[in-house]
Amino acid sequence: MAGNLNKVFLLGNLTRDPELRHTAQGTSIANFAVAVNRNFKGNDGEWKKETNFFNIVVWGKAGENCAKYLTKGRPVLVEGRLQNRSYETQDGQKRTVTEIIGDNIQFLSGANERGGMQDESSDTGFSADFSPVGSDDDSVPF
Repeated sequence: MAGNLNKVFLLGNLTRDPELRHTAQGTSIANFAVAVNRNFKGNDGEWKKETNFFNIVVWGKAGENCAKYLTKGRPVLVEGRLQNRSYETQDGQKRTVTEIIGDNIQFLSGANERGGMQDESSDTGFSADFSPVGSDDDSVPF
């Protein structure tokens, strides 16, 4: 097989408000983290909950929209790719971080937010109001 694939889908909640920065050339970059919960049955038969945290980077107009419309606790669907980045600390140690470059961000809303952003974000190219058919807040693990 002669192909490569680097694709990630995450559905979770923001752990903090997005931080918007700009490069020297003026390109926008939004950074935020998403918490993703996983429920599973342990070896003892008891249900357990595991939470993982992922750093998200969104470039350009999409990043500006994330900074404008997303807030801590907001549910979001991130489609993107993994990227490793290396840097050197002030004391000379090399560090590597893995980030998710968000290519498509879907703004989701809970039952108390329905319709709240739909009109504002209609020109952003993002979905601001999504809920699976037959879902209720009690069945969502986060």
